Amino acid sequence: MSVRGYFVAFSKCTVLLFLRMLLLVPAGLPVRSQGDSQSDNKVMDNITVRQGETVFLRCAQGDVVTHTAWLNRSSILYAGEDKWSVDPRVSLVTLNQEEFTIKIENVDMTDEGQYVCAVQTSSRPRTTSVHILVQVPPKIINLSRDFVVNEGSNVTLMCQAGGKPEPSISWKLISSSAHLASDDEYLEIPSISRQKAGTYECTAVNDIDTDVQTVDITVNYVPSVSEGRDVGVTLGQRGVLECEADAVPAADFEWYKEDRRIFNGFDGMEIMNTGSLSKLTFFNVSDGDYGNYTCVALNTLGSSNTSFLLFVVIEPTSSTLLQVQDGSGGAMGVHLHTCLLFIVFLPFLLRF
Repeated sequence: MSVRGYFVAFSKCTVLLFLRMLLLVPAGLPVRSQGDSQSDNKVMDNITVRQGETVFLRCAQGDVVTHTAWLNRSSILYAGEDKWSVDPRVSLVTLNQEEFTIKIENVDMTDEGQYVCAVQTSSRPRTTSVHILVQVPPKIINLSRDFVVNEGSNVTLMCQAGGKPEPSISWKLISSSAHLASDDEYLEIPSISRQKAGTYECTAVNDIDTDVQTVDITVNYVPSVSEGRDVGVTLGQRGVLECEADAVPAADFEWYKEDRRIFNGFDGMEIMNTGSLSKLTFFNVSDGDYGNYTCVALNTLGSSNTSFLLFVVIEPTSSTLLQVQDGSGGAMGVHLHTCLLFIVFLPFLLRF
């Protein structure tokens, strides 16, 4: 070992000996700051600091100080101007006849505990102790993932969080009209229905801050088809049958006339599916198009159907003629509205 090495080692041993003599603690035992009747001990108020902040440790000097040091439990942080701590977050702020101040930056939970300022003056030794309390904002560390379930399944959501003080946890459903909430880490949803699908929010709260995360639940269910509405169409005109289905996953549609399946473009008919709606369009209704139709909506969980009737509509006009045979076998045209007027006034004419 070099001469410099011997000198450094000797200096450290000297400081350690000073501190143990100052605090009157046998070698091998942790340094204590209270309960020593032969020295002046002062206990300062606790220092509460949030994780990530900087804490300042101040110690009054006074008189003629021969030796002074800051300790964390049994580890020396600073002995006078000499830094003993290898932690780069610890640094000297002030050292003079009035005060001895160090600081710890970016405070973490490992920094929590008791700190002691040991001072040897010309008159007597004394210690000042302070306890650092580190507050940690809540952080959700374990959360259920987004998932998909079938309607009727039992569901359990989990949300766990850390923090100091210990955070309280609550659940609520935020994307549905259904009311669902819990003040616990676990949210139990027995026999889940489609109305309880959506986004669930977990909130962790303590005196420092709030942490919020969400879980999305998708509920699969069998298609439900709206009741079919019968449609009347004049021969040669355009007609549309509409079929709407509610389903997750989204439903596929099939159309049938009687027992025969209809495909897009078949006999001049068009099938157009848009989301939950399917339309069967007739561009030029013929006699063969009239009749009963069935719409079937299906997904991986099952199917549902509804029926429609496409029926003929005759639209009479005022120019429609009634053909009346005269005595010679010839035809005579009478306007429909003239006949109707005659029928209405006939009872009055018979009175005279």
